[in-house]
Amino acid sequence: MTDLDNDAHDARDENDDLDGHTIDELSDYLDRGRTPLDPSIEGSAGCRIALSSLERLRQISKSLVEVDAAAEAPRNDDWLGGILESIGREARAGRDIPLLPPSPRASLSVTEGAVRGLIRAAGDRSGGLIIGRCRLDGDVTVPGTPITVSIDASVFWGERIVETVDRAREAIYSALLKHTELTIASIDITVHDVYFAQVSESDVPDGQEHGSASNEGDVL
Repeated sequence: MTDLDNDAHDARDENDDLDGHTIDELSDYLDRGRTPLDPSIEGSAGCRIALSSLERLRQISKSLVEVDAAAEAPRNDDWLGGILESIGREARAGRDIPLLPPSPRASLSVTEGAVRGLIRAAGDRSGGLIIGRCRLDGDVTVPGTPITVSIDASVFWGERIVETVDRAREAIYSALLKHTELTIASIDITVHDVYFAQVSESDVPDGQEHGSASNEGDVL
């Protein structure tokens, strides 16, 4: 399957259910504290990947407001909807990525959805940014094929962009090296947006306004 075929496949499946469930249903399930236990959700690898991503996104989004660099404006949560769409799309199984079997008679593989979930988790946990869209460019079904990981991300106000991206790239590469046998040609991270992390009044030193930051280096 070519990259164009894969993109077309993703586009067709974008609104499909996750093993009979939707992102909205999974979000409601989290609202209920994952109770009562739903075996059809908990037994689905795709749903579990999406739930983990949703939980991390909720923790992050509680402390963020979008920054409008030109002027003060009402908060726009379109970014959140975009990430939710990406989570739903990327949690689907996708292509099978082969793993080295323990014996010649065995056959092992990991789904593309699981690898994208791994990338999203590593990037989010590296700190300072939120992973938006993630894509594996290249034929992941053929061992040894050079793969480019393409990521869209948003950074937090006050973060040094270059250092934050480098930290995320290292975390993602380490996770892929540990859990997959992909040949990673590059990890390309494109920063599109900046978000402001809210803090309480008690966390701000006297005389310092919310959101102030040093102009040194590439701090936003």
